[in-house]
Amino acid sequence: MSAVTEPSTFIIEQNQRARKELPFDNTADQQDADRGFIAKLEPGIVEDDNGTVVWDDDSYSFLQGSCPSSVHPSLWRQSGLVVKQGLYEVVPGIHQIRGLDLSNMTIIEGDTGVIVIDPLISAETAKAGMDLYFTHRGRKPVTGMIYTHSHVDHFGGAMGVMTVADAESGRVPVVAPAGFLEHAVAENVYAGTAMARRAAYMYGAALPRGPKGQVGAGLGQTTSTGAVTLIAPTLDITYTGQEQTIDGVRIVFQITPGTEAPSEMNFHFPGFRALCMAENATHTLHNLLTLRGALVRDPHVWSSYLTESINLYGRESDVVFASHHWPTWGTERLVEYLELQRDLYAYLHDQTLRRLNQGYVGSEIAEMMEMPPALVDSWAAHGYYGSVSHNVKAIYQRYMGWFDGNPAHLWEHPPVEGAKRHVEFMGGADEVLRKARKSFDEGDYRWVVQAVNYVIFADPSNRAAKALQADAFEQLAFGAENGPWRNFFLSGAYELRNGTFGTPTNAGSSSMMAALTVDQVFDGIALRLDGPKAWHEKATSDWVFTDENRTVRLQLRNGVLLHWDRRDGDKLPAPDVTFTLTRPTLIGVLLAGEDLQAAVQAGRLRIDGDVQSFAKLVGLFDQPDPDFDIVTP
Repeated sequence: MSAVTEPSTFIIEQNQRARKELPFDNTADQQDADRGFIAKLEPGIVEDDNGTVVWDDDSYSFLQGSCPSSVHPSLWRQSGLVVKQGLYEVVPGIHQIRGLDLSNMTIIEGDTGVIVIDPLISAETAKAGMDLYFTHRGRKPVTGMIYTHSHVDHFGGAMGVMTVADAESGRVPVVAPAGFLEHAVAENVYAGTAMARRAAYMYGAALPRGPKGQVGAGLGQTTSTGAVTLIAPTLDITYTGQEQTIDGVRIVFQITPGTEAPSEMNFHFPGFRALCMAENATHTLHNLLTLRGALVRDPHVWSSYLTESINLYGRESDVVFASHHWPTWGTERLVEYLELQRDLYAYLHDQTLRRLNQGYVGSEIAEMMEMPPALVDSWAAHGYYGSVSHNVKAIYQRYMGWFDGNPAHLWEHPPVEGAKRHVEFMGGADEVLRKARKSFDEGDYRWVVQAVNYVIFADPSNRAAKALQADAFEQLAFGAENGPWRNFFLSGAYELRNGTFGTPTNAGSSSMMAALTVDQVFDGIALRLDGPKAWHEKATSDWVFTDENRTVRLQLRNGVLLHWDRRDGDKLPAPDVTFTLTRPTLIGVLLAGEDLQAAVQAGRLRIDGDVQSFAKLVGLFDQPDPDFDIVTP
């Protein structure tokens, strides 16, 4: 169900002011987003082999109408541009598939085939995009694939484009920045379950779509829900200026680690005078700390790499494109666009540090931050995906951490205990709700959700509190220019009224699992160990990997599962048990549910010693919860 409230007069007036104040007469983006259009996928729906819909662009047809009062006019404008779907020509020989996933897929025509850049999230959407290209440009072999960076919307559809055998045979090179595989997989090993659950809020994949529901996520409309796959890179890009010629196409690379992703790169096509900016320059202010959760990104480094991009390639290009949104044509225009993007991240960084060193904390700086007129007037600098507010707080967190220096905040009660005390001090739940309803009527929705949250966490069965907070969340959503903010508010309201919708996407595919290193497997297992239950357990095992010519010692003690590589002559005590196997067998037995005895009988696993010393550990591990509560305790 969509939102149940109507936008208040406060929100209607706020959105009307935005309509008057923002530069809606600047329609260059509309022209750029339409330029080069060839054909749409019709219908704009992608299904998996079972007939389950994994992508439905047609569900956003309502965006063709005029902006309703329940959507910020700037976000409505952005969503109307992002929803455009189909095959587009960037320049002769370069085409893009847009609107078939959160991201774009770019296709470069070489001498004998095509080079594919960033094959979307799902194999199904990637295949649909390739089929659309082949329909209008003729069927050609895939002769190369490039991952710009280590986020799933830029590699997950790999097996919809090519096969593992294509890569392993060397027929099709798979190119990625150094460190790609480690970072692509590690995100799912360490905090993947929590990130995926929060991503459901961020992208609104489970929300109803419509003027009072999900209208987009700013960077793209939402995430597809098909099969996430991964084909390991066969060629690493390790330094700026590295060149490769693939199928007759010369490519010059710029590595940009620590920008939008820990492993990322831009690259230039001199023969096309075209510059690919990966996700380092898009038509929005990006996230410095994505709301789904991640490590804080470095805006100072980000802006420095953008300066380098401009100086190396900007004036040698006639078009700049990225793996989201639409291209910008013309050397003068694209340089100005990249300079404004550079200035955006540099300004946020420097001004946050200026205020930080005056003693202000992140939440204060976020409210104080004023942006330069040139950035306010640039649609590409608006906070459709990232926001000034949460990016400023991220910069503060990057430099100063979670603690603001005030000892009153050093040892606060956790949410439930703090909520109970707040409610008691505020005169009880009924009194809090009475005052909160008055604040709601006055349009102070930020305070309503904050105050009523205490009531909900003190007593999650209080239906009146949940209803009031849901109403306030919806008002905040209706007034949000930022797509993920709107989705978070609407998701919170939805779950308060209907219960959890869980995690609609799953990145734990077999091909992702197969890419795990031995160390990542053991790290992932260690993170599921119930420490208190394992306090008094001890166990030691050796794992001999015949395919990697290494032996790993695995030791349990003091509720910690440790692992390290053994060295010749290290004089360690003998293990309780030794397993001899390969990395794929390790993944199959420990993660993929393969029967241990079947592996032994097949000769893929040998066990020497006391296997029971290891078997007793099974009961010490628990499972992550993809459906954990967010807006209730």
